[in-house]
Amino acid sequence: MVACFLCPCPHPYPSSASASPLDLKQEGVAISITIPIPTQRRTTRTRCNLSVPSKTNAITKTEPHPVCTSVKAFAPATVANLGPGFDFLGCAVDGLGDTVSLTVDPHVHPGEISISDISGTGTSTTKLSKNPLWNCAGIAALEVMKMLGIRSVGLSLSLEKGLPLGSGLGSSAASAAAAAVAVNEIFGNKLAVQELVLASLKSEEKVSGYHADNVAPAIMGGFVLIRSYEPLDLIQLMFPAEKELFFVLVTPEFEAPTKKMRAALPAEIGMPHHVWNCSQAGALVASVLQGDLPALGKALSSDKIVEPRRAPLIPGMEGVKRAALDAGAFGCTISGAGPTAVAVIDDERRGMEIGERMIDTFLKEGNLKASANVKRLDRVGARLISSTRT
Repeated sequence: MVACFLCPCPHPYPSSASASPLDLKQEGVAISITIPIPTQRRTTRTRCNLSVPSKTNAITKTEPHPVCTSVKAFAPATVANLGPGFDFLGCAVDGLGDTVSLTVDPHVHPGEISISDISGTGTSTTKLSKNPLWNCAGIAALEVMKMLGIRSVGLSLSLEKGLPLGSGLGSSAASAAAAAVAVNEIFGNKLAVQELVLASLKSEEKVSGYHADNVAPAIMGGFVLIRSYEPLDLIQLMFPAEKELFFVLVTPEFEAPTKKMRAALPAEIGMPHHVWNCSQAGALVASVLQGDLPALGKALSSDKIVEPRRAPLIPGMEGVKRAALDAGAFGCTISGAGPTAVAVIDDERRGMEIGERMIDTFLKEGNLKASANVKRLDRVGARLISSTRT
């Protein structure tokens, strides 16, 4: 199936109004929070606190020609929230992710995308649509084509899923980020980082809500703080290069759809919990910049708003967290919306031992089989793997 951003087909995005990511208002001793499940198309104003200069701040006026006949791009898995950083903190994980292959295809109508193949882990091949308007990679690819003003070239896209759906590892974000980077590369890398994040956000908005704590680190790598959504303001947090950081990622055989897990969140929180989570998020940012892993783990484990609502929905999660900490992890929480549990440590071998304890606990307390991966921080983000020049 094909789709074109220029044609008068129904737009896939709802048009109803929505709240900003954390819409706070004081009511007595409580803070009322509107949980961010945005549906409104956002402004394209962007500010990005990066050393990479912006190449463009608007849709490209002159249509670029392809510089490659085909490209392959990879985007890594991500851990969103990091405990107290709901919707505004995330990081990338090395060695796991999705791959998009893109080809200039004369058989595809100019200005259109055709998804030719979907392969990979789990139920990806049967659950994901090949309609670009309803596929994360397709939506992001079309948005980049729109930004570039592509009208004379058709593209064929192949998606290889390295991440299971509903795992809490940024599966949809990895697909979107890889597709956005692939389209940008095939036309000469005209767009800057922040435009690629905005393009990828279109697919996140479609499948799980307007939040960048997966797509931003998937594209940028490392740790990313989303300071603002309107306009989008991204701050990359530089974890010291000389420090080692390992993530113990334990994924049970249990699907936790993001929309369902967001629906479980409280509509209101008390002022003490608001103050506590703000202080823990600040401590987490400081510990990332300082490379202080014990402090990072302590802050990561200290969420009092989101994790308490989500953990009971994942069988065995509370026991898994205790097991990780008892085994020596610096900290443990739910990765994104779950069900993956993430622990942090500074040694790979110890990480493998912690992972085994977490797997055993998922089986004993949750009656769930699980698998573990011990991975480093991905400091690069989405990148080109290969290309064929024109």
